[in-house]
Amino acid sequence: MALALSSSLKPLCSFSSSTTSPSSTQQDSFSYRPAVILPGLGNNSSDYLKLEATLKENYGVPTVVAKVSRLDWLRNAAGLVDPNYWRGTLRPRPVLDWYLKRVDEAVQEAKELAQGGNLSLVGHSAGGWLARVYLEEFGLSHISLLLTLGTPHLPPPKGLSGVIDQTRGLLYYVEKHCSKAVYTPHLKYVCIAGRYIQGAQLFRNSTVKVESTVPIGSAQSISEDAIMNDLSTSISNTTTLRARFVGQGYKQVCGQADVWGDGVVPEVSAHLEGALNISLDGVYHSPVGSDDVLRPWYGSPAVVEKWIHHLLS
Repeated sequence: MALALSSSLKPLCSFSSSTTSPSSTQQDSFSYRPAVILPGLGNNSSDYLKLEATLKENYGVPTVVAKVSRLDWLRNAAGLVDPNYWRGTLRPRPVLDWYLKRVDEAVQEAKELAQGGNLSLVGHSAGGWLARVYLEEFGLSHISLLLTLGTPHLPPPKGLSGVIDQTRGLLYYVEKHCSKAVYTPHLKYVCIAGRYIQGAQLFRNSTVKVESTVPIGSAQSISEDAIMNDLSTSISNTTTLRARFVGQGYKQVCGQADVWGDGVVPEVSAHLEGALNISLDGVYHSPVGSDDVLRPWYGSPAVVEKWIHHLLS
């Protein structure tokens, strides 16, 4: 069986920008802004411990993770009593005030590390659009970079059969009321999307080639059996059940099933007009269920190497 493999991550940028990481000798002379990591929906702070360690130990980036537990996300159930939830016009506040407060606490801690300098916000998944809400509500002071990792920035198209806005209006609010993405010397938006698996429509016959690039930046070989056990790889004229299942998730986010994405968020939804948009092949959505060799996510060391230079002061 033929398998499509890639030996390295291949960044795909919306406009010209260097995606080459500095050499180890150059890194010593570089200065990185302190970073605040914003966890994604359902994640807790400990899911990002390895990413935090990679940033600190490999690159010397002072890093603070917003303190969030999985149980904290149950607070969002408060939105159920808001009539706007059922209308699909929910607003971030007050439902998500608890999260914004945790982010602000982390930002204040990072400010002390910055000693008067600027900060970077690194938002994973929903943490990326929640970072935009934070910037709108708390101001841009000391923030010079918003880097998002697999964030569903765009609301789903309205009026499509079988598509339900899972945020119940929150993303429509963000799109309408939050500042547009920019890429300027003073404030940069960098949006990174993963291309881990292509989805498929539920009923239509199609050919989907599922590709996952492993390992990254490693000479270690991987047997075909290991790859087959990890991936549901399609054969000619056959669409895997996994691709159909993933495609239904993509459809809820962007209105289309047969698109590429990181297994949760479609590539097209993770990019923003006005930002520096980058796509990375073989990158999975979440730290939960990821593997730095077989299923790397945005925070795996070899993937971090592809975006760390954006945190330079």
